[in-house]
Amino acid sequence: MKKKRLLVLASTFPRWEGDTEPRFILDLSKELKKYFDVTVMVPAAPGAKRKELLEGVKVLRYHYFPIHRWETLCYPGAIVPRIKEKKIRVLLVPFLFAALFLKLKQIESKFDFVHAHWIIPQGIIQSFLKKPYIVTGHGGDVTSLNKGVIKMLKIRCLKKAKVVTVVSKALKKEVRTLYPEKKIHVISMGCDTSRFNKKNRVYNYFQQDDLPVVLFVGRLVEVKGVTYLIEAMKNINAKLIIVGDGPLRERLMIQSASQKDKIRFLGSKTHSELIKIYASADIFVAPSITTTNGDKEGLGLVILEAMASGLPVVASNSGGIPEIVTDKVNGFLTEEKNTEQLAEKINILLKNPELRKSMADNGIKTAESRSYKVLAERYFNLINKSMS
Repeated sequence: MKKKRLLVLASTFPRWEGDTEPRFILDLSKELKKYFDVTVMVPAAPGAKRKELLEGVKVLRYHYFPIHRWETLCYPGAIVPRIKEKKIRVLLVPFLFAALFLKLKQIESKFDFVHAHWIIPQGIIQSFLKKPYIVTGHGGDVTSLNKGVIKMLKIRCLKKAKVVTVVSKALKKEVRTLYPEKKIHVISMGCDTSRFNKKNRVYNYFQQDDLPVVLFVGRLVEVKGVTYLIEAMKNINAKLIIVGDGPLRERLMIQSASQKDKIRFLGSKTHSELIKIYASADIFVAPSITTTNGDKEGLGLVILEAMASGLPVVASNSGGIPEIVTDKVNGFLTEEKNTEQLAEKINILLKNPELRKSMADNGIKTAESRSYKVLAERYFNLINKSMS
């Protein structure tokens, strides 16, 4: 039987093989190939191929500005942080919307169904076209920009979608405030448990002088709350390894200057590098916060990757995080911005190896329950039902 043709829309995606950009859309698309003929369409980026087969997935990239080297709105990172980093990039937004609309109008007849990741811009644009679609909310696209015309467009997108999914129960509540009439399905993004596991541990990988390693992985932006983790480290006898890049990097490095002997910034790393980095640490910390504009953590995929790698977790009770971190079971939950609690929970784990192992074992089970194989089957069932 011939597979139905699925077009996946996203704005966060690896630009090339071995890229440091998040790959959860790629990983999900690889599993969805079992059920559909999948093509992923994403914005172009300097140095990226216009068309390619990436790990077996067909990828199409659309240009959105005449001078291609200026197509810097989406990578690295995400659209909103890119604009905050350099405000002139906001001028690229209407070009991105227009280009996506025109490209979709040109090719949509080749597909049977569309999966739009993020309400803004993918979901909103798809709502003005004929092809049936599922839209998935990931975080800031749900929690921010809920005023005026943008709010109206988001409601339109939700109303016209055949299926609406979000990656956490916390986001489901947010969507209900926008459009309570719609049934919302919660399907998180997941973790490639075949790649991330504790077997990848390398002794003294960070040359940490026998000190335990506390690890953070993520974009260096306000919502990640790294500034509070750096402050907490003043009362922790361990090395802090910070993996990631972003507009706050310089400010955070200045903040940590007085602790430069115990805090290291590694910058962005590929997923192949992250496999060893996670497994070679001792504790993972996700100190996320609710930002001044209401943005909060959608779920926290890095937490699942850390769990799969055998790490106990200390994380903020923020956004969708409590849906994967169960307090005192696979980690500890703390109040947002509470540096004393962060330090206390990290120190408890550092002093208790048996507790670390117990939480790590429970975390592995959590990660296994959210493998992409499981999630792809759930998406297939929803899409298949909506098409019948």
